[in-house]
Amino acid sequence: MASKPGILTEWPWTWLGSYKYVVLAPWTIHSTYSYIMKDANERDFSNFLIFPLLLSRMIHNQIWISLSRFRTAKGNNRILDKTIEFEQVDRERNWDDQIIFNGILFYLGSKYIEAAHNLPLWRADGVVWTVVLHAGPVEFLYYWLHRALHHHFLYSRYHSHHHSSIVTEPITSVIHPFAEHISYFALFAIPMLSTVFMRTASIVSFAGYLTYIDFMNNMGHCNFEHIPKWIFSIFPPLKYLMYTPSYHSLHHTQFRTNYALFMPFYDYVYGTMDKASDSLYESSLVRKEEAPDVVHLTHLITPESIYHLRLGFAQLASEPHKSTWYLWLMWPVTLWSMMITWIYGRTFTVERNVFKHLKLQTWAIPKYRVQFYMQWQRETINGMIEDAILEAEEKGVKEEGLNKYGELFIGKHPQLKVKLIDGSSLAVAVVLNSIPKGTKEVVIRGNLTKVACSIALALCQGGIQVFTLREDEYKMLKAKLSNEATNNLVLSKHGSPKTWLVGDGLSKDEQLKASKGTIFIPFSQFPPKKARKDCLYNNTPAMLAPKHLENVDSCENWLPRRVMSAWRIAGVLHAMEEWNVHECGNMMFNIDKIWQASLEHGFRPLTMSTESKMN
Repeated sequence: MASKPGILTEWPWTWLGSYKYVVLAPWTIHSTYSYIMKDANERDFSNFLIFPLLLSRMIHNQIWISLSRFRTAKGNNRILDKTIEFEQVDRERNWDDQIIFNGILFYLGSKYIEAAHNLPLWRADGVVWTVVLHAGPVEFLYYWLHRALHHHFLYSRYHSHHHSSIVTEPITSVIHPFAEHISYFALFAIPMLSTVFMRTASIVSFAGYLTYIDFMNNMGHCNFEHIPKWIFSIFPPLKYLMYTPSYHSLHHTQFRTNYALFMPFYDYVYGTMDKASDSLYESSLVRKEEAPDVVHLTHLITPESIYHLRLGFAQLASEPHKSTWYLWLMWPVTLWSMMITWIYGRTFTVERNVFKHLKLQTWAIPKYRVQFYMQWQRETINGMIEDAILEAEEKGVKEEGLNKYGELFIGKHPQLKVKLIDGSSLAVAVVLNSIPKGTKEVVIRGNLTKVACSIALALCQGGIQVFTLREDEYKMLKAKLSNEATNNLVLSKHGSPKTWLVGDGLSKDEQLKASKGTIFIPFSQFPPKKARKDCLYNNTPAMLAPKHLENVDSCENWLPRRVMSAWRIAGVLHAMEEWNVHECGNMMFNIDKIWQASLEHGFRPLTMSTESKMN
């Protein structure tokens, strides 16, 4: 929102929320119905293509979003190092409003402008006129409109909303108040309406011009430089006809320079070109890929989880992971992404963060959760993990957090300098400190992992009775406890305690055995499927991140905003404290020590899950 919002700031359909697309429905349905039902000689193919064109623009923009986030996370050719936070993501989530707006205007024009009916597929003279009219009046008028928008009266009421984003993403290019978009469309309509009334317009000239506008807009705000230097060497005048991402990035940091739309010509003419344009372009172009200090290695969960990654849909990534009905409509894309993950055999960079002086990255293995349980997939997955570890070793990474035990790789590479951290000790500490004060007895149920056994041991030694529901689990835990500690281990078929510590393998029937008001505290990486509305469910082991964790604009799976899993935090703490030890396999770091370190570095325990409600 602008600092002093002016009239026509909000979009007319803002009140519809995520249902805003219904404003296009009557036009799209009528267009499709008319094309199908009318005779061949009465059909208007150009009108029918409006909706596919709108869809292609949305896909085009999404490709730029994913590409930009991938490239800026890796760091090569990145222009600005400043971070993006949730506030910017929320402000820019309505980037598709301008496509809806354009669609309505295209349908209106196609219906009421006679010359816009039945446009031909191609006309060379129309394409030429489009180029000439854009390079002439559109670029010139935009330059002066843009300068006017930087006058304090218009800037405070309108354009400051766009400039709230210092570090830009591709979609930042279209984040403007409604009134601004009206003026922009009026400019871009000059070539389109002129060619229509000259009867030289064509489907290619319209679609090509809109694609050009989207491409240049997205490119100029992508925050990584990729225009090769040799292009300007071959044709030097091109520097006046095409801007670069670094050129427009300076406009967002300096505000009073580089006003041009896509062609810097008028900045040169009127003396508003930033003197740092060439040097920033060259330095960004040669910038190398960033070497992180800590890598968190994760993997995909379900086929739909690709959309919830930071590289996927920004809006979905900025919220805790939950099932969304409309993603089922995207099954062709989901299927295509699954095929890519089967073919692509390398980890990829998902996210970068900054924690004080540490550079953090998250790498994802292109495998789904279910594949980790397939015997025939294990060799492939282990190979990917090993490659990721060796790549981290080559880059000088200090710590690498693993979601699975890493003793296999330590055995194969005993000279590893990078330390492998599975984070079990902090997960144990978080669970222990989540148990309500004064608790005398708990139930533990789920697969008895290293974390579960360590929790049971700590509780029994601390004088808290630990109930198990299964005899095999009772025997397994008893074998790991001292004689004194086993006095607090109880085998019971009834889950009477009000605190349950649960992991993978907890069934619905077992949850039904719990008393009303029971607190379920997960010790596993994945939350249990909730079967009770009269009980409370905690988040999986996690902590609230401090403010000095920067560039946080996406949620970690199902966790709330700015909350990190214990397994991920542990790698950061090991690097900050320079403990220089592995923590994986049967190795368990000092639980009290890592808990105190987490608090000292600003991490805070979570209160009860905000999504948990009791009837």
